[in-house]
Amino acid sequence: MEDVVIVDAARSAVGRRNGSLGLVHPTDTLGHTMMKMLERSNVSSDNVDQVIGGCINKLGAQGMNVARTAWLSHGGAEETPCITIDSQCGSSQEAVHLATSILRSGMAECVIACGVENMSRLPIGTDSVGLKPELGKPVSRSYFEQYEFTSQFEGAERMAEKYQITRQDTDAFGLQSQERAKKAVDGGHFDSQIIPMEVPVFDDEGKRTDESFVFQKDEVLRDTSLEALAGLKPVAREDGIHTAGTSSQIADGAAAVLLMTASKAAELGVKPIARVIDAQLVGCDPVLMLEGPIPATEKMLKKTGLKISDIDVFEVNEAFASVVLGWAKTVGADMANVNPNGGAIALGHPLGATGCFLTTKAVHELQRTDGEYGLIAMCCGGGLGTGTIIQKI
Repeated sequence: MEDVVIVDAARSAVGRRNGSLGLVHPTDTLGHTMMKMLERSNVSSDNVDQVIGGCINKLGAQGMNVARTAWLSHGGAEETPCITIDSQCGSSQEAVHLATSILRSGMAECVIACGVENMSRLPIGTDSVGLKPELGKPVSRSYFEQYEFTSQFEGAERMAEKYQITRQDTDAFGLQSQERAKKAVDGGHFDSQIIPMEVPVFDDEGKRTDESFVFQKDEVLRDTSLEALAGLKPVAREDGIHTAGTSSQIADGAAAVLLMTASKAAELGVKPIARVIDAQLVGCDPVLMLEGPIPATEKMLKKTGLKISDIDVFEVNEAFASVVLGWAKTVGADMANVNPNGGAIALGHPLGATGCFLTTKAVHELQRTDGEYGLIAMCCGGGLGTGTIIQKI
């Protein structure tokens, strides 16, 4: 079976809620990111056999087939088919997995996996909450006969209870995420992965002006301290341990990963930077909901024969602090290597884009350091988990 390699991985800078990307059309954020990634890789769009995009709230500005619209809007070859998929927060990581499967099967030689989400326009739950009553609800009565229906916020609290995680633990982790992210931004760790984008300036009424600026720096980060974090109120239960300072931040952004067969990369004369070793999508308890990274990690390690100590860089989505802390307790990961440049608590979690964001971060961190293996894992709504292991070339 031929190796599947990563030729490039890129992302936009992350916009805060109602920030620099808030009024930018998500197809422009994604389309620009994909095309500039191809341009810097010296790969023509007509070499791309398929585009697979992740997005959660697929209505309004993200309606129809957002991956296809983004591709065509920015000059992509019209012969290239594009699809948009939804595996909740793991959507664009699963896009990487599907791309890998298609390439390994021989059905394609060059695929872009990508994702986008504009949470400023389309907050989490837009596709299921507050819709016209005649459109119905996303779950039927039969679901309630099988399972308790909980929110991700409640799931995070139950994760904390199961893995004996305290408020002090989560606050310390939230501070660490902010401190690591600030150090990474100040140290230029993200410079190689961010695609600068010329963004229009909008007036107070949301209308585009003639002015613009180049957006190229993550803007979600905040200064904080343990004292400040300790003073925040819980976001779920009154006795809960998660706050806005230990939960992922609302954000806007797009990311893309260019994958090929090793032979196609050689044919095009491009140098791969990593190979995909394994990719898994797992199901788990939909009530606890957020435990997926644990079985995903365990399944990949068992299949590949790698040990947790073999992994040099972990990117585990910080949906909530308890997700990462519970995962680390179970699999025995060295926290010094977990989200070394901060995670979603500090940098934001643009839902459908985050899987490719994390893949991009892992790929570039392996290039920046002496690491060999990277592991990316995410929890997903409805009781799913995604996991990928990559190896630097």
